[in-house]
Amino acid sequence: MVSFESDYIAGAHPEVLRRLMETNTEPLPGYGSDPYCESAKEKIRKAVGMPEAEVWFLTGGTQTNAVVISTMLADYEGVIAAKTGHVSTHEAGAIEYTGHEVLELPQADGKIVPETLEKYLKDYFADENHEHMTFPGMVYLSHPTEYGTLYSKAELTDISKTCREYGIPLFLDGARLGYALESRKTDLTLPEIAELCNVFYIGGTKVGALCGEAIVFTKGNMPKHFLTSVKKRGALLAKGRLLGVQFDALFTDELYFRIGRHAIEMAEKLKDIIRKHGLPFYNQSPTNQQFVILENRQMEKLGEDIAFSFWEKTDDTHTVVRFATGWSTTEEDLKALDEALGRSLA
Repeated sequence: MVSFESDYIAGAHPEVLRRLMETNTEPLPGYGSDPYCESAKEKIRKAVGMPEAEVWFLTGGTQTNAVVISTMLADYEGVIAAKTGHVSTHEAGAIEYTGHEVLELPQADGKIVPETLEKYLKDYFADENHEHMTFPGMVYLSHPTEYGTLYSKAELTDISKTCREYGIPLFLDGARLGYALESRKTDLTLPEIAELCNVFYIGGTKVGALCGEAIVFTKGNMPKHFLTSVKKRGALLAKGRLLGVQFDALFTDELYFRIGRHAIEMAEKLKDIIRKHGLPFYNQSPTNQQFVILENRQMEKLGEDIAFSFWEKTDDTHTVVRFATGWSTTEEDLKALDEALGRSLA
């Protein structure tokens, strides 16, 4: 079975795994106080262009979203997100479990429209009853979005400006940030993202690591006693070295960016295969996630040879499925997909 089910179907990139093996027997202090965590933090600060940035490592995306949101919001505040945002749809109520409401906005191609955000905040504070409502205390974006789309520099700038005007932090979920940065359609750099956001994270789990996300606080705004808050939420890893070693490897010799570039190259070739077989795309994604509409019978037949993800129903006879590429995607995988699509259409 060849799999395009997600970008974390395989373990760690060989260069990451090699560093884990090389450092495996070293006796090191715990909880992220080891030299590899410090080295990784310095490399990330350099990559984002912010020597003063505060960096923290956690193990997974849902955990990271819940910890960041719950520690930065007051107990009467909620987080604004697109209706299709990850915290709105695929996190099993993790944010609400922390006592914070997700305030959903309409989306366009998976994104919050800057004008929609501005109107929402203006209308909220103009409402004479707003003291009886959940205060909007943060804006959450994912880049790429759940539909593989990207915010432009102009869009992120406008959203950042609105957040500053209303005094609320902008939080960017970068679980797949490596693919956004290497997309052929992006006009945003990592330092620009750091400048425009109050906090974001660099995803490792979906970009070559066994696990791990690197949170970056960019405005001297890491919550007070953050380590204590992380531990209180059950998210403090005793063997913090496991995350530090991996991110140290990912940010050595531009490995993180090379992984993203490879996945984008594979995704572009995958798109050519989809076009060759005349299949319709659900949207135009410039990243490693590709969304395709399949007839249900064809979907079932293709699933005999190729693993992919169900996304949503379009009607009673058609379904949107997702094909994702990653560091482990090969030319042989693409050839197998091409041949399997030919059989499923026969």
